Amino acid sequence: MDSRQVIVALDFDDRRAAEALVARLGGAYGSYKVGLELLTAAGPDLVRDLVDQGHEVFLDLKLFEIPNSVAGAVRAAGALGASMVTVHSMGGTGIMTAAVDAAREFPGLRVLALTVVTSMTGSDLADIGIGAGTDEQVLRLARLAAEAGCDGVVGSPREAGALRKLLGPERLIVTPGVTLPGVTLPEVTLPGGETGAETGGHARSDTPWAAFAAGASHVVVGRSVTRAADPVAALRRIGAGRPS
Repeated sequence: MDSRQVIVALDFDDRRAAEALVARLGGAYGSYKVGLELLTAAGPDLVRDLVDQGHEVFLDLKLFEIPNSVAGAVRAAGALGASMVTVHSMGGTGIMTAAVDAAREFPGLRVLALTVVTSMTGSDLADIGIGAGTDEQVLRLARLAAEAGCDGVVGSPREAGALRKLLGPERLIVTPGVTLPGVTLPEVTLPGGETGAETGGHARSDTPWAAFAAGASHVVVGRSVTRAADPVAALRRIGAGRPS
C-alpha cells in the first residue's frame, strides 16, 4: 500500500495545531485533508505551504453552489496545488460537470463527488424528502458523478465494495469515517450532557483495512490518529495492514 493512500484529516481550528501534527508525523505520510474549518481559520496559505513541502492536499470543500461559482472555486483549488477537491453530487450534474471542466486546466487536480456524508442515516435522508436508503442513494449519486466525468467519489467504508463494483477499477473511491480499534480517544460531552469517547460524527464507519479490502483507493483518518496518544504508531498500524 502506498502511504499516500492514507489521508490524514487536519481537522483543527488553528494553523499551529495542524502544523504541529504534520511536523510530528514527519515525511512518512504525505497526504493531508484540509476542510472548511481549517481553511477558514488558517487561510489558503497553509495549503500552499503543505504543497511546497511535498505533501498532497485533499481540499475537502464539498462545493454546492451555482456552476459558475463551483468552477471558480475548483480553479482556485488547482492554483493552490491541491491534488483533490470535492463537490456535492446532490447539487446535480450541472455543478459536477462545471467542476470537471474547470479542473482540466490543472492536470494534477482530481474532482471527487461526495455522495452521502458519513454522518447521515436513512432517517436523515427521509427528513429532506429522499425515500431511498443510504446504500441506494450513494449508488444513484455515484452513477451521476461518473456520467459527469468525475475522477471518483467519496463514500463511507460500508459502501466501498458496491461503489467499486459500480465504477470499475479506475475511479478513485475515497472513504472517510474509518476508525482504529483499540485507540483510546479523549472523552467529550455528548448530546444530553453525558460524556463518552469522540466518534467524529460518523454514522457509517468501519476500519481502514475493511475499506481497502472492499475496494477503497484511499482512506481518510481523523481523530483516531490525530487525537491518539501516539499518532505515528496509529498510522503505522494502518500501513502494516493489521488491526493490532
